[in-house]
Amino acid sequence: MRICVTGASGKAGRAAVAHLLAYGHEVVATDVEPAPVDLGVPLLRADLTDYGQAVEVLHGTEAVVHLANIPAPGLRTPALTLSANSTMNSNVFLGAAQLGLARVVWASSETTLGLPFDTPPRYAPVDEAHFPVPTTTYALSKVVSESLAEHIAGWSGIPFVGLRLSNIFLPEDYQRVPSFWADPHSRKWNLWGYIDVRDVAEACRLGLEAPVSGARNVIIAAADTIMDRPSVDLLAEVFPGVPLRREVGEFETLLAIDGARDLLGFAPQHSWRDHVDADRA
Repeated sequence: MRICVTGASGKAGRAAVAHLLAYGHEVVATDVEPAPVDLGVPLLRADLTDYGQAVEVLHGTEAVVHLANIPAPGLRTPALTLSANSTMNSNVFLGAAQLGLARVVWASSETTLGLPFDTPPRYAPVDEAHFPVPTTTYALSKVVSESLAEHIAGWSGIPFVGLRLSNIFLPEDYQRVPSFWADPHSRKWNLWGYIDVRDVAEACRLGLEAPVSGARNVIIAAADTIMDRPSVDLLAEVFPGVPLRREVGEFETLLAIDGARDLLGFAPQHSWRDHVDADRA
């Protein structure tokens, strides 16, 4: 397919472009910022807060992997984060509907589920039903956009796949992981979750290919936690009283990825454990 990847200069965008090219797709890469590396395709500079520019970059493509947004809370003022992200998302979604694209895959966020968990989650593993609990305007921008996707999918008949991405790690980031282990509270904000950027790219491709109708949203996280202690012990120490709804493996993620497995066939292939020396783990 000919696929537009927005946010192509970011770490998830760069990985998605490379992955889709490797699978034989034609990619139109776009971002408002220049790319720090050669993407393998030209970068089309565009500001997606302008509807006309959004339609222009989508024109002639069959699907979009929409990764362009202010990527986290605290990077801009709360009001700007909400308005910019919601505007970018609505412009891309409406542009896709206007042009009759076959599929929209886009970056939602784990933050829609209640992160950061300063208030304990209602249960664990946290799954898609632990929604919506936005605690920042960043999270609220994703919640609003999931609602937009639902309605625009209904009007247009275009399948929308929202990826509730966990904290993205590059392979070179994993050397920092042992520094987290002394204090389990340091990463409690997302139940010690993470996702390898290569698995993000794979989830994007699966989102384009899976037999989906309507608007669906799934958690995309690694199969394990970022910690070297059993998941049940972490939960009991940091969030005593939070019930476990099912048994979990020794180091299994507490951000449930069952929904992504069932909908997309998603099975994360990468872990920090493949990169950190065994004698440090």
